[in-house]
Order: sequence, then C-alpha cells, then structure tokens
Amino acid sequence: MTPEALFIAALKDEETREAAFTKLVQRYKERLYFHIRRMVISHEDADDVLQETFIKVFKNIGNFKGESQLFTWMYRIATHQALDHLRKQSQKKGIQHQQLLDTKIDQLHADLYFDGDAAMQKFQKAIVQLPERQRLIFNMKYFDDLKFREIAQILDCSEGGLKASYHHAVKKIKCYLNGKE
Repeated sequence: MTPEALFIAALKDEETREAAFTKLVQRYKERLYFHIRRMVISHEDADDVLQETFIKVFKNIGNFKGESQLFTWMYRIATHQALDHLRKQSQKKGIQHQQLLDTKIDQLHADLYFDGDAAMQKFQKAIVQLPERQRLIFNMKYFDDLKFREIAQILDCSEGGLKASYHHAVKKIKCYLNGKE
C-alpha cells in the first residue's frame, strides 16, 4: 500500500479518523486557504469556506473512491464551496456575481490580512475581471502551480481546453494591466 492509501485508510477508520484528520488539516489548510482566498477575496470569507470545506471532507471521506489524489478531491470540494459561497452572497445582497467581486477587490486595501501593494491590488482586479472559469484556471496554474492534468481533474474537463483558457486569461490580464481594457 502506498503512503497515501494508508493515510486514506486511517481517515476512513473510525479508530484513527480523528488523528488522521488532524494531520490532514495541518498538511493542507494553508494551500486550500489561499486557493479559497483568491476566489472569495476576503480573509473572513476564506476562513468560513475553509472550515466548510474541511467539514465536508470529514463527512464525505467514506465516499472517496481514490480515483484521483486526495488533494485533488479536496481542491474540488474547496472550489465548489467557494463558488457556492459567492453565489449565496450575491443572491443575499441582490447583486450580480461580478459586482460582488468588484466590491470585494475595491475593499481589499482595507483588509488587514492583505499585504500586497497597489500593483498587486491592480493585478487582483485584473484577475477578477476574467470569466469565472478562466479565473479559476489562471489562479490554479499561476498561484498554485498546478499542472494542467491536475486542474483538469479538479474541474473535470479536458487539458486542451484548459490550456486555451489559461492563455486567453493571460492575454486579458496583460491587456488590463497595460490599460487596454
């Protein structure tokens, strides 16, 4: 058995689940937090979504079939949780999804947990202008340094389409940053 298979078995075993889950959280919380944070923008929302993600992972670990890596499966859950969170916020506020993200980016300078400068804020604003799918792909490739194969597994789509979306996203970001919106 591989180390990951042993770890998954420990997560599924009632006697070892708690200790294994504590290790899981320690191992993946930072990577998942930043993935979620890039999607939902604010620290408070990212913390909430991260907690929801780990609750969902804990409740559903028994359903994990091992058809992908554990990390890929958790990334997929985190992505869906973050998107659901944004949709719910948009509906609750009665505004469009893009309008919500624009507002969050505009408030980023006041976020105590954002340590970027004006250039980073402009870069984030450029990313937020991308269509949702391109934004997801760009963030996973650029910030998380995931391979297209891994992104394809997370988003359940083809690598070819991902590559095209990523390159379109890069072009759009360059245009935005150069003032050619």
